[in-house]
Amino acid sequence: MNIIMYLVVAAVALIVGVVVANYMSKRNAKSQANEIVEKARLEAEVLKNNEVIKGKEEGMAIKSDAEKQANSRLAKVQSSEAKAKQREMQLNQLQGDLQRKRNELDTLKQRIDNQTNELEFRRKEVDKLEKSVRETLEHVSGLTADEAKEKLVESLKDEAKTAAASYINDIMDDAKLTANKEAKRIIVETIQRVATETAIENAVTVFHIDNDEIKGRIIGREGRNIRALEAATGIEIIVDDTPEAIVLSGFDPVRREIARLALHQLVADGRIHPARIEEVVAKVRRQVEEEVIETGKRTAIDMGIHGLHPELIRLIGKMKYRSSYGQNLLQHSRETANLCAIMASELGLNPKKARRAGLLHDIGKVPDDEPELPHAQLGMKLAEKYKEKADICNAIGAHHDEEEATSLYAPIVQVCDAISGARPGARREVVEAYIKRLNDLEKLALSYPGVVKTYAIQAGRELRVIVGADKISDAETEKLSTEIAQKIQDELTYPGQVRITVIRETRAVSYAK
Repeated sequence: MNIIMYLVVAAVALIVGVVVANYMSKRNAKSQANEIVEKARLEAEVLKNNEVIKGKEEGMAIKSDAEKQANSRLAKVQSSEAKAKQREMQLNQLQGDLQRKRNELDTLKQRIDNQTNELEFRRKEVDKLEKSVRETLEHVSGLTADEAKEKLVESLKDEAKTAAASYINDIMDDAKLTANKEAKRIIVETIQRVATETAIENAVTVFHIDNDEIKGRIIGREGRNIRALEAATGIEIIVDDTPEAIVLSGFDPVRREIARLALHQLVADGRIHPARIEEVVAKVRRQVEEEVIETGKRTAIDMGIHGLHPELIRLIGKMKYRSSYGQNLLQHSRETANLCAIMASELGLNPKKARRAGLLHDIGKVPDDEPELPHAQLGMKLAEKYKEKADICNAIGAHHDEEEATSLYAPIVQVCDAISGARPGARREVVEAYIKRLNDLEKLALSYPGVVKTYAIQAGRELRVIVGADKISDAETEKLSTEIAQKIQDELTYPGQVRITVIRETRAVSYAK
């Protein structure tokens, strides 16, 4: 193509030369045209030769590249052939190994079949021998196989029960050390952070006077004044030889407080007669009712509890004049409320709700009427009546397990109520009930076979059970202690916890004469 281009250029130059020759015909146009034509021909020849040389060089370069690529492909093909031959050799070797292993497996299978046949033969012989031995044993022992199996199962059951009791005790000990560790920490910290008084109230109030002459005025002519005072207050007034003191006896602390305040005003005024007594008692009763409301309001403010219904505030104030097992009810409720708030904070709950539930948990003990309901359920109904929230009502009703707990505040109130009631000095117990509880503990343990003696010690906090060494084994003592503990939980009522210690010992006694 380059040659054609140059020929075209030469032709154009020739035409130009002809045109110029024609143009310069008058000035030797012909000679100049010839020169131009010759010059153009020479230039075209040179260009033609250059292009021919260049084409040859390019052809040789293309041929050289093609030879190189062919040689490279040939080398790759030869390498692939070598690898294929090597793999073929490896496959042949693996095929030979596989055939040898197949032969070995066939040999092993034949050997296993032989051993299986031999084992089957021996098993049949063992079955025959076992049958013969069983028949011999049945003949010697006089028991059939089923009867012997039942006896073996019974003995294994007893062993399993003993082992299970020991295992359960170990698991319970581990659980107490691990799972309850955090709960113990929370309870201990809660108790330590609450400081309470340990004083308790009595069923009597002592009214102090300046001199014994006032006793006669209080009694009045033929006892008219003292009878009027007892009729107006509902309190028994004991005037005896106690110097400078009059005893006011009654189960209701509110009535005792009314009688005490009325006596104080009558003695201070000096006018003591039946009409004046009725007037003063009525006035004092109104003052006490106002004091009840004021006490309820002050308690709610001190505890940081707001939005209580006025009737609930009045019931809280009445707690000041009530007691439970010798423990002032208002102090117990305040203490329980503080414990609940602390424990709720430790557990990440709302301390205000917990304090509210703790303060209201015993309002069922101070109703105006006396319905036939447990105080927890009655308190729950009162809280529902006066629009307390559902979780607060449930915590009140469930703190003695008489209602099902549906919120986390219920177990908190239950635990804190027990902590407040079980601390030293919080509550008193009648001597007869205390002795009866100890006797019940001892009788319950004596009802088990193998028990020789029982002793309730540490004010009923521990029960020691002495068993006969010839009747109960060491392993069975753990089972016995667990059973006694479970029965005490199910049948008896007791504060705190009771530790059961089972003692088994062997004594050898001899006398030197």
